[in-house]
Amino acid sequence: MKFSELKNKKEGELKKMLEESRKKVRSLRFELARGKVKNPKEIQKNKRIIAKILTLLCQKED
Repeated sequence: MKFSELKNKKEGELKKMLEESRKKVRSLRFELARGKVKNPKEIQKNKRIIAKILTLLCQKED
């Protein structure tokens, strides 16, 4: 997801997306350990989304 798309979302939506992304990363890590992940880059992609969301939330607080 692009940074500009995230900027247009409200704080509540961002927090919900953050929670969902963290759950997704957690489940992907477990699947990776079991050898069931087809695309390991999916974890990296979700971590980047989490970082973008956290950055926006910090900026909106100021």
